[in-house]
Amino acid sequence: MGKTYKMTIAGCERELPLCEVSEHLDIAAFIMFGDVEVTVASARELLRKCPDFDIIVTAEAKGIPLGYEMARQSGKDYVVARKGLKVYMPEYINVEVRSITTLSIQRLYIGTDDINKIKDKRVIIVDDVISTGESLIALEQLVKKAGGNTVGKVTVLAEGDAADRKDIIFLDKLPVFPK
Repeated sequence: MGKTYKMTIAGCERELPLCEVSEHLDIAAFIMFGDVEVTVASARELLRKCPDFDIIVTAEAKGIPLGYEMARQSGKDYVVARKGLKVYMPEYINVEVRSITTLSIQRLYIGTDDINKIKDKRVIIVDDVISTGESLIALEQLVKKAGGNTVGKVTVLAEGDAADRKDIIFLDKLPVFPK
């Protein structure tokens, strides 16, 4: 294993691998997939900080475990914005997004059933890590197009300068590693 960054997330100690995103910058990779302990603990701690809400919206794929667990613990529904059209989405809305961890521009889609779940609801947007905020902006645009009202933007970790933002709820700061 290469270089790592050790941190405690919602009471769970973890070693995060450092990954190069450019010749000048490494980031610590926080992956919730398969880490039930961190997912459950993070959901519990974030729900304590959240405003009142009706539904959770997250993006495919890394936000799904957290969105599901927050929905399970709160008893509220959740919606996943998909990265591709599905056959069960004959009618849909979409937005473009470019994330720091994705090499190309992507689209996020929600279909009619999910649009109806969001319409006129208080929505919290959930993601595992917020860095540039591009994914958040895209999810906010989807919620607005669907007729929902974003009342909170929630993440486990705020990476780099994102920790200075006043418009997000997060558990801890994740530093970036200039080279």
